[in-house]
Amino acid sequence: MIIKSSADIRQRYNEVERLCKETQEPVYLTKNGQGNLVIMDIQAFEKRERMLKLKEKLLDVERNRTSGKKTYSLEELSDYLDQIIERR
Repeated sequence: MIIKSSADIRQRYNEVERLCKETQEPVYLTKNGQGNLVIMDIQAFEKRERMLKLKEKLLDVERNRTSGKKTYSLEELSDYLDQIIERR
């Protein structure tokens, strides 16, 4: 975990920016010794957001499977998609 004071972002922006880009990790900013903000490289943030969305989808699929809802094999899905493509 990387922790910097809020003064660092004001006084050493370029250094904190470089740290975010190099580590691809969030940097926690403190104000008066207390956690205040989190900053990170935008590409790392977007990647993290995509991963979270994917995990949500996978959890939904797993919940559906374990609750007994109908699921499809890859072969069934492939056949279904082939049928759709053939109709066009």
